[in-house]
Amino acid sequence: MNVRYGVLCLVLVLWGVMVDAEETVHIVQRGETIYSIARSYSVKSEDLMRLNGITDAQKLQIGRRLTIPSYIEYRVTRGETLYSIARQHEMTLQALRTINNLTQNYILKEGDVLRVSRPGSGAKVELVERPRSAPVQNTEKQRDTSLRWPVAAQEVVYMTGKLYGVVLKGEKSEAVKSLTPGTIVSAGPYRGFGRVAIVQVTGGYLYVYGGCESLSVKTGDRVVSGTELGRLGIDAVSKKPQLFFLVYHGATPIDPAKAPRT
Repeated sequence: MNVRYGVLCLVLVLWGVMVDAEETVHIVQRGETIYSIARSYSVKSEDLMRLNGITDAQKLQIGRRLTIPSYIEYRVTRGETLYSIARQHEMTLQALRTINNLTQNYILKEGDVLRVSRPGSGAKVELVERPRSAPVQNTEKQRDTSLRWPVAAQEVVYMTGKLYGVVLKGEKSEAVKSLTPGTIVSAGPYRGFGRVAIVQVTGGYLYVYGGCESLSVKTGDRVVSGTELGRLGIDAVSKKPQLFFLVYHGATPIDPAKAPRT
């Protein structure tokens, strides 16, 4: 299989933490609570619990490592614009639109609540492009039938270049299923990838499922292993039904074949 791309752009968004941002981790000390920790970082306690898979705030163990969300909520005041808010919080305009699922034509209103980068989080967005002439090459063995993939992959081809992941050949409108439990941190269209669902998983993992013709989830949804994320579409370049599947651990891309499956 040899697929040629147009320009492929993908903004990899965590729940306010971008792929290339360092995680903020807090070690629980004696006397601390979910609410006191959340307050000290200016984040919502429910977001802190959701990110760390905590269902009972009363059962917080001393010494536990908590990943801190790298976004906060910001209420728009009179006269502000998306540009001024992005600049104030050291974000790009596109990053602000992406993390809030805003269209290019969205009209900002006083009182709107937006997600913005938490001060000191170091979060930023990288726009990854692949030249039109760069192919996807088969750099490793074909499909390992012992592995569970997001689709019933007929063929597995590894990407080369700036994007490291796999392209899975499937059937049009086939269900694309999450390999893990986690939180949907982005769900929507990306130029060159169709519709994309991004799942943040406890432990600092980010799973990217691109190439869907439709999505069954929205940003903020919780999913479990096997949840249908969407339906596989036809790639505009190859004219074949294929899923773009990438996995990151923190800022580092990892082999999707070796990524945890739960």
